Amino acid sequence: MKRILVYFVAVIIALWIIMPIMYTIIASFADLLDYYQHIIPRKYTFRYYEEYLRLGIGEALIRSVQAGFMTVAFSFAIGLPAGYAIGRLKFKGKDVVRMSILFFRVIPIVLMAVPLAILFIKIGLYDTLLGIALAHTAIALPFVVLITSSIFISIPRELEEAGAIFGLSSLQVFIRITLPLALPGLAAAALFAFLISWNEVVAATILSYLNRTLPASVLTPYVMGTGGELPDPYKFAAATLMIVPAFIFIAYIRRYLTVMWGAAGVK
Repeated sequence: MKRILVYFVAVIIALWIIMPIMYTIIASFADLLDYYQHIIPRKYTFRYYEEYLRLGIGEALIRSVQAGFMTVAFSFAIGLPAGYAIGRLKFKGKDVVRMSILFFRVIPIVLMAVPLAILFIKIGLYDTLLGIALAHTAIALPFVVLITSSIFISIPRELEEAGAIFGLSSLQVFIRITLPLALPGLAAAALFAFLISWNEVVAATILSYLNRTLPASVLTPYVMGTGGELPDPYKFAAATLMIVPAFIFIAYIRRYLTVMWGAAGVK
């Protein structure tokens, strides 16, 4: 009975999550008039996706992927050393530094995006992929620092000390012992940073006009040339364009995360 109850709760939770997503995908193909006449659409069309593709949504998708990888690279270039220092080193004010990093995350992105837009216009980064990636890095960096610092804290110091006893330098200890043990968590942090960039829309909308990422392109009413509110099927198509690539990316990276967690456990 206990196992049946667990399976029942698991199925309910799965349906609670899956059903809205499935309806969103189905409704994104619904005929416009038929959608407003029936709860479950009976007529389907590719019209909305064709219009999005005609308006350059494929290029926006590529820009989103590029911005995501640039965000991961910039976040790790800054956040990995900072996370290691906070997690493994002892210095005065470490707790203050951690709280300060968390404090910057509560600042609304709009307050950051508007001054950044003015700055980027002056230095020539407005409406560029690099400018969007830098803004996304500012959003993702606190999470990367906090996650990586927690990862390095969890790694036993005895393993590093054993490596030093056997003649490894500090750099060799980090590369051959610390880094392999931290890889699963670092992969999760990278995935988290990528998804932050993938889902971000406010900064991408303010900091770009022509070279917009996928969320900024599909979630702006005037993208379809209507200048006003979009019909629901268009919104569902836009949501599907955001959901499906993210699901594919997570499904692809999940097996590597699982393998790395297992390898870390064996080590």
